[in-house]
Amino acid sequence: MTRLVKASHLLVKTEEEAKKIKEEIVNGKDFAQAAKEVSICPSGLNGGDLGYFSRGQMVKEFEDAAFSMEIGEISNPIKTQFGYHLIYLTDKQD
Repeated sequence: MTRLVKASHLLVKTEEEAKKIKEEIVNGKDFAQAAKEVSICPSGLNGGDLGYFSRGQMVKEFEDAAFSMEIGEISNPIKTQFGYHLIYLTDKQD
């Protein structure tokens, strides 16, 4: 079972904005650069990097998505009380 995941994310206010940004990333835009440009989360300043985290450290919707992803995958927009996230999973540790 996965104990830790390492992810970056970006946070925006609307699902439409998140979908548009995901399309830009899929078409070649650097995730970290996108996070620096648009994320309303303080982590955007460092490209959205959240480092490693375990279950229980993030809000449930975010955590459930991150722990179900594969390394290198970018999530669809994830709605939380903060807005809409795109998650980029960069590593997993068992």
